Order: sequence, then structure tokens, then C-alpha cells
Amino acid sequence: MVGGLIALAVVLAVASATGFAMRRRQGRFAAVPVPGAGTGTAAAPAAPGSALSADDLGVPLGAQATLVQFSTGFCAYCGPARKLLAEVAGQRDGVTFVEIDAAERMELTRRLRILSTPTVLVLDPLGGVTSRSSGPQRKADIVAALGRVLAPDGMPS
Repeated sequence: MVGGLIALAVVLAVASATGFAMRRRQGRFAAVPVPGAGTGTAAAPAAPGSALSADDLGVPLGAQATLVQFSTGFCAYCGPARKLLAEVAGQRDGVTFVEIDAAERMELTRRLRILSTPTVLVLDPLGGVTSRSSGPQRKADIVAALGRVLAPDGMPS
């Protein structure tokens, strides 16, 4: 009986720690490796065909960057994310915001390995995916990810 309670307590502790770790990662942008960048060795791209064109998006790419949000009709965090992304894009010249219904665009969703909504991609002017984030979004994280595209040399734009 005592052994079962100890095992249950250990399982609950591990599950809680895993849940906290996963929640902490949500909404954080992760850089997408760019082939040939950095050390001179080719890094594997994040997903086959991860560059997006105006045809993929249904609208022209932004002159400086494009913010792409994959949403679904039942997504609780998609509305607030949409509002934040539209606000950030509206504050910067040459930045476009596009929302894509993941259920309606399954071929693109699969190609980019979108596993949850909202998933936000930051694209460079050529449509290359530079970073991505899933889950609830924070304005500071969006601005920082976008800033890396707008000022790739690290200098303020």
C-alpha cells in the first residue's frame, strides 16, 4: 500500500515537472536552422519546403518580413494571437500579417509540420522561415523574433 502511494507521488511529480516545462516553452520563438549559415556547414532545414511563396500564402510577402499564423476554429489562443500579430505588423513598414486556417490548408500544414494552433512563423523577405512559435503568444517575443529578421546584423533598424 505504501509502495503504491510512493509510486503515485513520483508519477505525479514527474508529470507536473513535464507539464511546467512544456508550458514554459509555449509562445517562445525558436530559430529555424538555415542551410549553410553560421559555421560553414549545412544545417538541416526545419521542414522540407519550409520557404513559403505568395502563392502558398494567398497574399504577397511583406517587403521586410511576414508573420504567418496557423489557426483553427476551436483554438482558444488564436484570437488573442491574431490581435497581437496584426498590431505588431501594423506598427512596422514592410511587415505583412497572414492568418491561415490549418484545417482548410492541410497540405501546407503537413508540409510545415504544424502540430498545434496557434503556430506563428516569421518569414524573411524571400519567404524563408526564420523562427516559429506555438501556443499563447507574447508581444515581446513576437517583436524580438521580428527584430532578428528586420536587423539580421544585430544593429537596430
